[in-house]
Amino acid sequence: MFRKLTLSVFIMFVAGSLYAANKEQKRLENSGTVLQEVMGVPDNIPQELLEKAECIIVFPSVLKGAFVVGGSYGRGAMVCRTGEHFRGPWGSPAMYALEGASVGFQLGGQATDLVLLVMNERGASSILSSKVKIGADASAAAGPKGRDASADTDAYMRAEILSYSRTRGLFAGVSLEGSTLRPDDEASEQVYGHAIKAKEIVRSETMGVPATGRHLVNTLQKSAPHNESERASTK
Repeated sequence: MFRKLTLSVFIMFVAGSLYAANKEQKRLENSGTVLQEVMGVPDNIPQELLEKAECIIVFPSVLKGAFVVGGSYGRGAMVCRTGEHFRGPWGSPAMYALEGASVGFQLGGQATDLVLLVMNERGASSILSSKVKIGADASAAAGPKGRDASADTDAYMRAEILSYSRTRGLFAGVSLEGSTLRPDDEASEQVYGHAIKAKEIVRSETMGVPATGRHLVNTLQKSAPHNESERASTK
């Protein structure tokens, strides 16, 4: 009897672990699909901004109901350029969480995809190191859209994070001030099969990209293979 009970508990544990891993891997895969679809929208992220971004964070299918005070959060993946100053090709994805009741009020009742551009090294380093509050620990702005949109205004040049949303095919900038970003190391563990910190994943130049993350990374590499920011060009 005891052996049967122990075996049942073990099977449930293994099944639960596999479900969690599959869930996070699917989320990572969906992040790539969302980014590819966003890049296909005629009035999308200005190419100039994408080429200057140090990191991209994608949160697929965020629901208003997921945001409650002290409760659940949206989940997605972040990919950064490799190298000491984020000048290299896009690296491996780390899983991230977005928290904040204020987000839900803006999103409305529909499932919404969020895309965040991290525009400078200071912003990227702070997000990699710890939980950050958007608008306080990292300056933010709703991103401009359209390939011909001006990306050199003071607001966009000062912002460390530019944010976008897509709901029912409509693509627009969205303010996420007051929300928080943090590494979701438990989700990353499910994706990579062992405990690992977001900073270890992103800063590594040798870590392989998991199969479910290749679509996301390949989309970025195809869309913006080089860092065209002035800071990068002078290093």
